[in-house]
Amino acid sequence: MKHLHHTKNPLEWHYKPKNLGDRIADRIATFGGSWTFIISFFVLLFFWMGLNTLILAEKVFDSYPFILLNLVLSCLAAVQAPIILMSQNRQAERDRLQALHDFQVNLKAEKEVRNLHQKIDEMHKSLEKKIDKLRR
Repeated sequence: MKHLHHTKNPLEWHYKPKNLGDRIADRIATFGGSWTFIISFFVLLFFWMGLNTLILAEKVFDSYPFILLNLVLSCLAAVQAPIILMSQNRQAERDRLQALHDFQVNLKAEKEVRNLHQKIDEMHKSLEKKIDKLRR
C-alpha cells in the first residue's frame, strides 16, 4: 500500500522577490494602487495649489497654470508606470506558474481517481465471480 505524501508547492521560491529591484517594484505597486496613495496624492495637489495661490500670494514658486506641478506629475507617471508594469509582469508569471502547477495537480488527481475506479471495478468483478461460485 502506498503512503500518501503531502504535495509541496514548487512555486514557493517564486513568491519571494529575488532582488532589491523586485521588492521595490512590488512595494511601489502596492502603494500606488492603494487608497492611501490616492488620498495623499490629492492632499498634496491641493496643498501645492493652495500654497501657490493663497498662502504665497506674492512670492509663488509655481504660479497658475502650475507648470512645475505638471512636470513633477509627468515625471511621477513616467517612473511609476514602468515600475508597476514590472510588478504586474512578475505577478503574471506567478499566475502562469500557479496555473501550470494546478493543472499538474489536477492531472495527477485525475489519474489517481482512474486508478481507484479501475481497482474498484476489479474488486467488483472479483466479488461477482465469488458470489456466482457460492450460488452454484
